[in-house]
Formats: sequence, C-alpha cells, structure tokens
Amino acid sequence: MSEPAASDDWVNPLRDSRDKRLPRIAGPCALVIFGVTGDLARRKLMPAIYDLANRGLLPPGFALVGFARRDWSDEDFGKIVHDAVRDHSRTPFREDVWERLSEGLRFVKGSFDDPASFQELASTLATLERERGTGGNHGFYLAIPPDAFPVVLKQLSEAGLARSNDSQWRRVVIEKPFGHDLASARELNAVVNEVFPEDTVFRIDHYLGKETVQNILALRFANQLFDPIWNAHYVDHVQITMAEDIGLGGRAGYYDGIGAARDVIQNHLLQLLAFTAMEEPISFEPSELQAEKIKVLSATTLAQPLDETTARGQYAGGWQGGTRVVGLLEEDGFSQDSTTETFAAITLEVDTRRWAGVPFYLRTGKRLGRRVTEIAVIFKRAPHLPFDRTMTEELGQNALVIRVQPDEGVTMRFGSKVPGSSMEVRDVNMDFSYGQAFTESSPEAYERLILDMLLGEPSLFPVNAEVELSWEILDPALAAWAAEGKPEPYEAGTWGPPSADEMMHRTGREWRRP
Repeated sequence: MSEPAASDDWVNPLRDSRDKRLPRIAGPCALVIFGVTGDLARRKLMPAIYDLANRGLLPPGFALVGFARRDWSDEDFGKIVHDAVRDHSRTPFREDVWERLSEGLRFVKGSFDDPASFQELASTLATLERERGTGGNHGFYLAIPPDAFPVVLKQLSEAGLARSNDSQWRRVVIEKPFGHDLASARELNAVVNEVFPEDTVFRIDHYLGKETVQNILALRFANQLFDPIWNAHYVDHVQITMAEDIGLGGRAGYYDGIGAARDVIQNHLLQLLAFTAMEEPISFEPSELQAEKIKVLSATTLAQPLDETTARGQYAGGWQGGTRVVGLLEEDGFSQDSTTETFAAITLEVDTRRWAGVPFYLRTGKRLGRRVTEIAVIFKRAPHLPFDRTMTEELGQNALVIRVQPDEGVTMRFGSKVPGSSMEVRDVNMDFSYGQAFTESSPEAYERLILDMLLGEPSLFPVNAEVELSWEILDPALAAWAAEGKPEPYEAGTWGPPSADEMMHRTGREWRRP
C-alpha cells in the first residue's frame, strides 16, 4: 500500500515517533522536593522546573510539592518559588506560564521523623492525583544531607509512597556526596535500594547534564575524524581539570573533612574520564552506556607509587583578581589544624588495549588561576624528520581540548608555518564555540537531569556499580594522604602546590595553563 501523499499539515506518525530530534514531554506526574528551603532548591531546582514549563516540556497538570518544617501556606510557598524563578531562571518570565505552574504548587509542613507529616504528604499527593491528573506518578528529590536519607526513605516506605506498580511510577533523586569512601557508599546504596529498586534511583551529577559533556559522545562517535587516533598509538596523555578561582568562605560546614578529591574527583572527574575513555556503545540506551562506563572504571587504577603520582594542597593567602584573599585556615569555620585539601591531583592508568601506557591526570582545586573545566587530549610528538630543531622549536604537542565550562566548546592545537621566507612552525588554534555556532542557548544541567528523571531516562545518572568503582579507585590515595598529615600550602591565584608540577615533571610532562 502506498504512503499518503505529503502535505503541509500531515505528518507520518511512524516517522514522527522515530525522530529522535523531537523533544520528549514528561507525562502526568508530581515532584516532591525535600530540602525545599535550601540554596540548591532556590537557585537551581525551582528555576529549572520553571524553565522546563516555559519550554513546554512539562504536562499541563504537573504538580510541585515542597516539604519542610516552615510554617508556610501554599501561597507562601508559591511566593518563594516565584521569587526563585524571577531571580534565577534561564528563560524569560512569562505570566501565563507562571500561572499554569503555580496552580500545581503545594506545601506540606512537617519534619522527617514525624509519620503524621508523611501521611499528610500522601493525602496531598492523592488530592493532586484527583484534581490535577498526576496519575499517581511521583518523583522524590532528596536535596538534603545524606545522613537524613534513612529516615526519609523509611517514612516514604511506611506511608506507601515508594511502591511502583504497572500503572504508576515512583522514583527518587539523590544528590552527591554518594558516601565518603567505599564502605559508606555501599551502606548508603543498600539503604536506598531497600526502599527504591536500583532502576528507580537517580543519582544527580550535574556535570553530566552539561551540553559539552554530552558532546564528548557526539565528538567521538559521530565523527570518523577522531576515532583512528583516539588510542595509545597516538595519544601521549590526557589531562582532566576542574579549577575554581573562589575560596571556601562560609562552606566549612559542608567542605571541612570532605576535601577536593571526595568533592570533585570521585564523581565529576571520574565520570568525565569514563566518557573520554569508554568504548563505543552498541546504542545510546541507558544500559549500554552504563555498561561501557563500568568497563572503563573497572580497568582504572591509581598509578604507583602514590607519593610520586599524586599531590594535594591547601590554599594560603595571596592575590586573586587584584584582590588580597585569605588562606583556608583563616576562613570562617575552619580550624588552624584542618587537614582538608583544597587541591588534589592523581595519576590514573586505564588497563585496556586502547589506553595501555597512557596516563590520565586528574586535578581539581580552589583559589586557582581561573575558573575552568576541560578535558585535554595531548598527542604524541611527530618525528619531524624533514625539519631541523630550529624550525620546530616553538612547536608544542598537538592537542584536542574539550571546554566544559565556562566558554563551552572545542579547541584543536596544531602546527602551522609562520608566514615568511624561512620554514618555521608554530602552534595555532582552531576553535569551535557553542555560543557562536548555535543560536539557541544551552539548557541548564538541572533542566536536562530533572526532565530525564520524569521521563525515566537514566542514561546520565551513575548507577551503584559506577559509584562503588569510583571509590575503589580513589580510596588508596585518600588513605595515603590521611597518613601524611597536613597538605602542602600553595598561594591563592596560582595553579596549585609545587608537588603537582613535580608529579608531572617526573615523566617529562607539564600541566596545561588554561
């Protein structure tokens, strides 16, 4: 039978259903936020939910429920959300969108250890199901400290709110940290999975929601240009950096005792390594992506000896952006005896056929030279047989740099002849910038991740095995550092302690200065 003739107002439904370019809209549902009074909810979650509504990606009957001990009415909660949206949303404020969204806002006053509060929450969700058509589909966002997880999960279970069935889904969202070592991560996973099966658990790593991180997959697997050289035959080493120029004033309660390695390397940077080093998946189905990441992390270990292949530091006072700043030990809330590192660098080996012999250098720190997150693939030097030394003395190594933030894009560094009568080769850059190449601004990471949770799309969320493997990789370094005592000081505004440079110099390499 022939296909109907094409017309301007007719779309082939079969072709339409297979078009992956079309945005997916969440079905009927309600989202409950625990920790709704916190900074994360105000600055990230509420604005992201509004931005999703503004883009037409939430269902008409979507409901947002806040749970906290505050003595708020639904109207008070609506004012809090309204102000957060006005101050922090990415997309323009539209009154008609806000009015639709505000109709589904509800607030439940209660404490985590009070069963009656969770019965009230269950009653509120049942009412929303009748009045808003949420279908009994509920997501629970735990924007709370991990030590509060067990009691909240138990209350959700006892209130009958955690059980999914064939017609209704229940999902839970967890923010990092996912434990503080392997043992605690396993304990936390067991607590969560006792109430929510693993396929209904969504561990938020907001870095994985960034467009540039997802572009690693497009760059590697949609382009024949890079695949032949993405291996140990051509790659000398890989540097993955997350640097911040801010200090830790006011964050002692969270950061002291955690440190840079637990805060960033265990989750963000090891996930970036997995995307960079993984083999091509059969498809982009969540199970296939997760399987390839798990393979890479299973093959990854710390290079030895640790006193030569790792470094850690703690920022001291110095100059940052023309301003004199204090060191960590002078920041409010930190004691003079604090051994918390604000800089951490490690060397990793990926024992696969593709990457054998290629070191991966991961570093992160506070009060560094500038704010930047990037993945730099540094290639081996060419033999340069036709050239003498003077022709190439200003030529470095070819590099492909994926800029995750703030100026999202990709840079290629290669050699080019300098104009003139003599043969002289010098480094030049070829640059791709998201901001210049695309007219549409990139969604915030939380927009993508919240929508994926509502859709039941777990591709960008690390599963139990990834979390536990990451701790297995990092734990030996943490143990070695704990035995050393205080971290090495480094001046604010620099690129870390001297030991980090020495770590690279031992192998004849050096850190990039972004």
